[in-house]
Amino acid sequence: MKFYKSMLHSILRAWGPGLRVLALLVPIMPLGPMLGIAEVWAAACERPARIVYSMVPESEPREALAAFTPILNDLRESLGIPVDTAVPSSYAAVVEGLMSGAIHVARLGPASYIAARKADPGLKAFATFSRKAGAFGGEGPFYHSLLIVRSGGRFSALRSLQGMRVALVDPDSTSGARLPRRLLPKTTGISLDRYFRRVSYAGDHAQAALAVLKQETDAAFVSSTQLSALVEAGKASAQDFRVLWRSPPIPMDPFVYRDGLCEDIKAKIRNVFYRRDGRLPDAGLKSMDATRILLLGDEAFDILRDVL
Repeated sequence: MKFYKSMLHSILRAWGPGLRVLALLVPIMPLGPMLGIAEVWAAACERPARIVYSMVPESEPREALAAFTPILNDLRESLGIPVDTAVPSSYAAVVEGLMSGAIHVARLGPASYIAARKADPGLKAFATFSRKAGAFGGEGPFYHSLLIVRSGGRFSALRSLQGMRVALVDPDSTSGARLPRRLLPKTTGISLDRYFRRVSYAGDHAQAALAVLKQETDAAFVSSTQLSALVEAGKASAQDFRVLWRSPPIPMDPFVYRDGLCEDIKAKIRNVFYRRDGRLPDAGLKSMDATRILLLGDEAFDILRDVL
């Protein structure tokens, strides 16, 4: 019995709880060891030698990750193990990393989180943040999808864009693709791909907005917070854009971890994020234009599940 338990613990440590070797071992083992394995399996959890943090792409992902260094240093100190970062190439890459176990903690978009959790219930939101007021939105743990055009141009209403060009952000972006695809037809009666003559993907919110100013596209769907950040960075003026459509409030990006991590690890992660009553170090808050971190659970995103 002890032999089987010891062997199984070794397997789980090496390969993680996703391993299905048990299905092969159970038929050849007597009942006693099988019961012992079930007991070990129930108690098994992920205890990685290092933690990897990532986030869905922003206009400057390396800078955003670097600004998060104080929080990552707190995690290293609290967990007592290395904490690395993974620079994202796409929304899908971050989700795939979480699902495979290559990434343990990440900041996702609301839509990408909902889709990821549907595919893998072992991913769980544990925190979000309250964004400070910006040029295109108020303070709070929510934001909006905006359809923007160049101010001073010939487009003054949604109907004037029919048959024109539009830029989306990423297929998995909540405000930059998923929500517009679901909600715009409720207003126009036509699918987004039929309403516009050409639909393209810019890769991130800043590039989509700048494509409007460069007249590479007639309009773009972007996040109100990301557009505000572009203005605050001095890369555009609020007067450069006209908003022709605004979505209902969207819950802010969730911080997510693999729920299979051992409970003490998850508790330490939550404590680091909520240390100082949610007041993260200034650099981390500034990188997100945030005022504080808020703890939350998966149920906070139920409001989006009906429309995504």
